[in-house]
Amino acid sequence: MRTRGKLATLLASATLASTALVAGAAPVSATGPCGSSYSRVGAYAVPESGTRKGTLEVYYNSSTGKNCALMYGYGSTANTTTWKSVRIQRSDNTGLDQDGGNYKYYAGPVYVSAPGQCIDVEGSVGQAGVSYWDVHCG
Repeated sequence: MRTRGKLATLLASATLASTALVAGAAPVSATGPCGSSYSRVGAYAVPESGTRKGTLEVYYNSSTGKNCALMYGYGSTANTTTWKSVRIQRSDNTGLDQDGGNYKYYAGPVYVSAPGQCIDVEGSVGQAGVSYWDVHCG
């Protein structure tokens, strides 16, 4: 009986100590799919209507003026090797970056520096795709 009481006290102390360690731990810097300091500014269903096959995500880093984009699979194309592509450029048709291939998870990330400018983004999964022109103007 006495051993059980000591064991319960020891377990309770260990649990409190580990909880304090986890609660006190904080990441140095939160890093997303584009890197640190990027915030998501857009998420678009692909295609825009009908059965969704993917998600085009756009991120922006206000300290560098860079945009980033990725194309993820969704539903039947999530975690499945499928053609996925993503393209980004400034709306003045400069700064093009693109990626495409048979990927399991996503295409990209792709980047363009466009402080104070609009961008064009495109994404596709299989035969479904979307394009957005003159968006996310800085």
